[in-house]
Amino acid sequence: MKGLGHTRLIAHETGEIFFLVGLVTILPVLIAAIYQEWDIIVAMATVPAILILSAIILTRIPYEEMNRPKISVALVAVAVTWFVVALIASVPFHLGLGMPISDSVFEAMSGWTGTGLSLLPSPDNTPHAILFFRSYMQWIGGIGIMALGITMQQRSSISQNRLFRIEGRDEAIMPNVISTAKSLWKLYTTLTILFIGLILLTGVPVFDAVNLVMSGIATGGFSVHDAGVSYYDSLMLEILLIPVMIVGCLPFKLYFFVLRGEPAKLFRNTIVKTLLFLIVIGSVITTCDLYLFNHLSLSESLRQGIFCTVAGVTNTGYQNSDIGSWIAGSVVLITILMMMSGSVGSTAGGIKVNRFVLAAEGMVWWFKRFFIKPGMLSGFKHEGKIISKNISQLELTYNLLRIILYLIMIFTAAFLALSLYYPDTGLYKIVFEMVSAASGVGLSVGYITSESPEGLKWIFILLMWIGRMEILPVIILVLALARGFEYKR
Repeated sequence: MKGLGHTRLIAHETGEIFFLVGLVTILPVLIAAIYQEWDIIVAMATVPAILILSAIILTRIPYEEMNRPKISVALVAVAVTWFVVALIASVPFHLGLGMPISDSVFEAMSGWTGTGLSLLPSPDNTPHAILFFRSYMQWIGGIGIMALGITMQQRSSISQNRLFRIEGRDEAIMPNVISTAKSLWKLYTTLTILFIGLILLTGVPVFDAVNLVMSGIATGGFSVHDAGVSYYDSLMLEILLIPVMIVGCLPFKLYFFVLRGEPAKLFRNTIVKTLLFLIVIGSVITTCDLYLFNHLSLSESLRQGIFCTVAGVTNTGYQNSDIGSWIAGSVVLITILMMMSGSVGSTAGGIKVNRFVLAAEGMVWWFKRFFIKPGMLSGFKHEGKIISKNISQLELTYNLLRIILYLIMIFTAAFLALSLYYPDTGLYKIVFEMVSAASGVGLSVGYITSESPEGLKWIFILLMWIGRMEILPVIILVLALARGFEYKR
């Protein structure tokens, strides 16, 4: 009965989130009406209709409230919600554009996970409502479907703290989670509006500016034109998009310090300094490679090298260059940056630089024991705080586990993909594309296309989903399906 009780609880909580997401997805339907795209309006309306109808059914399922539900229940709720919402969001692409089911799910998953890889036939010939829906998915998915749910729910049977933290935000800013999520939404919306005004200064149309900023601040990368950012051929636009991408990949809690009159904390933060360091070093190396080996002019090398490096470090899929034509060294460098990119508490995906910093600090702390007297090892120091040995070892192990699981996921996906499809391209390009998908980046060298085998498309769909969930919720989901929520010896 306990297993059934957990399932009912998950169904109820998923229904609550479905209802809220259903409400916010009414906006693209209004966009279709504004642009008088009547032939697409029914397809757009299917998303909120299915979500709200599903919510009504699921929330009526009887369930028993639990004072402290297992963490596994919250993990499964997040994983299931994210995947099913992406499935439902794929309907307009299939009904409205006639895209194959796999391509439609790919597009929707790329949107909700903030990835930016796309199988859309031609954005230039796509209705405004669909283009807006893609960017809007990234904008909502960037701050998090779970944060949206927590913001609007006054109570939840599944711990709100657990949902909020599982979804990728490890720190509280305000006294409680609900106020934190509401504050994040206010800040997120304000920054979006300000950046739209900034991008409009470049002369791009309002519709384009709105979509560029929604995708950019969500570190997504969808574009409304076939040529992407290159369509505008505007150096000023690319320069102004750089701060949009950087703002999206930094911990949002830091912006509250700025608003409270403590801007120094932003630039003293280790994560900020590390991300900026990666951007500078990466930009210098890629610029030199483009100039020396791809024989571009110095100005063009700087333009492409800096923009694509920022896109890689910030987890944003915007690119103004054919990365597939770069030398192998630069492609591998961007691959590494994409794995390390983003930060906890931001809209970015990836392993996140926080975990690499923690791993590096942990290695230094661990090896100290070989150079000091037995029993003299002090507690682990992180962010200026001393943490006890027992807690330190547990946290460092958990941190390394997530990194190792990520690498295993990439290795497994590469093996499966090569078994299905190995075109005339380098292995490093295939790994690049997979890291881009798993880290929610969206930069592409052209490996995955609408002509790719169906199996390969689904490998990428799962990569985007599992990567956005940071792996553990999906593993727990599989284990729960196999053996239930109760631990059995």
